[in-house]
Amino acid sequence: MSIFVLVVAVALALLSLLLYRRLAVAPRWPDAVRRGVALTLALGWVALLLAFAMQSGVIDPRPARWVAWAGMTWLALAWYLLLGSVVLGIGALALRRAHRPQARLRLLRFGTPVVVVAALATTGYGVSEAATPSVNVAMLTSPRVPEGLDRLRIALVTDLHVGPVRDRAFTQSVVDRVNEAHPDIVLLGGDLVDGKVEQVADAIAPIAGLEAPLGVYAVSGNHEFISGEADAWMRQWETLGVTVLRNRGTVVARDGSELHLAGVNDLTATGADATDVDAALAGTTADDFTILLAHQPLTAKRVQGRGVDLQLSGHTHGGQLWPFRYFVPLQQPMVDGAGLVGDVPVFTSRGAGAWGPPERVLAPPEIPVITLRNGERQVLERLD
Repeated sequence: MSIFVLVVAVALALLSLLLYRRLAVAPRWPDAVRRGVALTLALGWVALLLAFAMQSGVIDPRPARWVAWAGMTWLALAWYLLLGSVVLGIGALALRRAHRPQARLRLLRFGTPVVVVAALATTGYGVSEAATPSVNVAMLTSPRVPEGLDRLRIALVTDLHVGPVRDRAFTQSVVDRVNEAHPDIVLLGGDLVDGKVEQVADAIAPIAGLEAPLGVYAVSGNHEFISGEADAWMRQWETLGVTVLRNRGTVVARDGSELHLAGVNDLTATGADATDVDAALAGTTADDFTILLAHQPLTAKRVQGRGVDLQLSGHTHGGQLWPFRYFVPLQQPMVDGAGLVGDVPVFTSRGAGAWGPPERVLAPPEIPVITLRNGERQVLERLD
């Protein structure tokens, strides 16, 4: 992890240097302004480096979570400063090639403050957007839904990313919102935490307060494995009353009907923890109504033709920060919401939290509640 932090430090230093040249040097600001820009960028670099060190567990985040919050928020601000600088730079380059130096300087003098204000406004909006996940409604209608499971309500909670930035209070707020929705069952779709068990366990503890008559079940996400303590985290969740589905299935009964619930480890897991859909679906038949809980929607490609009636996933964050939404399809078959991946109906949540920056730009956080209904034809749809 120390090598990771070192690589990040160099990359962030290069980003800071680039921003300094575009925001301070190119517009030819006076020396006093340049020094102010340089100081701001240096402080942002330090805060962000500390934030990544806390994220990776090199530094315990508990004494100074505000530093991690400030550093990660700076990362989002730097991203939008970079985007604005690129747009402004394209215009400046065109004027340079047209041999219009004075017009180029006027553009930079006028455009640079506009870029800064726009980046600040976007970052502020993103912080506000990410603060409170909404409870959204979806429905799976299918003739395969058993009578006893008709109107069963499933709350899907994914991607909390509790750790250096998100603390116990955030977890509690999510738990309160889930409980207010009165689900029959709660499914935790992975990436609940960032960091080490010793440092972050207290922040995830409110999960023990989730209320669901049919139980709370969970699978791992890629960030549990990134922490290097995936097994320890899953054992920790079990102490909170959560049933962890590690490449295995279970049967949940209601009113004489059975829901076959299967869960797999994340696709990034290796060795004995590697994703094993055969083990998860062992014992299920074509007549069973089966839900698969898998962190990544991509997992659906591994269960084609296996009779899975619904897969519930997260991971994508809906892109989290615009315009990353448009890059998600390069790695996943869907970005968010309801859709078919081959023959598997998949609902992908944008997640309740945020990784890195505590920000959401055009990808609001959510806690989906999916209702099962018996009907003549199969339809999976978002209703909010």
